[in-house]
Amino acid sequence: MKVSDILRLKGNTLYTASVNDPLGDAIQTMAEKDIGSLVVMEHGDIVGMLTFREVIVAIVNNGGTAGNILVRSVMDDAPLTCTMETDMDEVRRMMLDRHARYMPVMDKKMLMGVISFYDVAKAVVDSQNFENKMLKAYIRDWPVDGESD
Repeated sequence: MKVSDILRLKGNTLYTASVNDPLGDAIQTMAEKDIGSLVVMEHGDIVGMLTFREVIVAIVNNGGTAGNILVRSVMDDAPLTCTMETDMDEVRRMMLDRHARYMPVMDKKMLMGVISFYDVAKAVVDSQNFENKMLKAYIRDWPVDGESD
């Protein structure tokens, strides 16, 4: 299974922020859209990722408020990325190694989508459920001793 399989099922809705957006605006977008991350863009290029992890740390460090903080000052400016062709086993390994919950999917310099650890886990479970159904159907149709094919 490849990243492209997840994005095909998930859809390609993307939410972004600008480096100069107030953190409060980014938080509002994340809350309204019920999402855990925003891709940070500047001049059409991805320059970072803002996740609830960075938001929480920034708010705690700022006395419990977003104040006048800009997205640029709290974003992860070196996010882990993958391509449409990256294998799911590799994505799982990368996400676990870096404790990443969100990963932008790139095609050269073009942002294709974002996958989450949830998306990856769901794809694995769905795949296993499908395999289990196929095995059960195969076993159900297996000839009983003494029967011929």
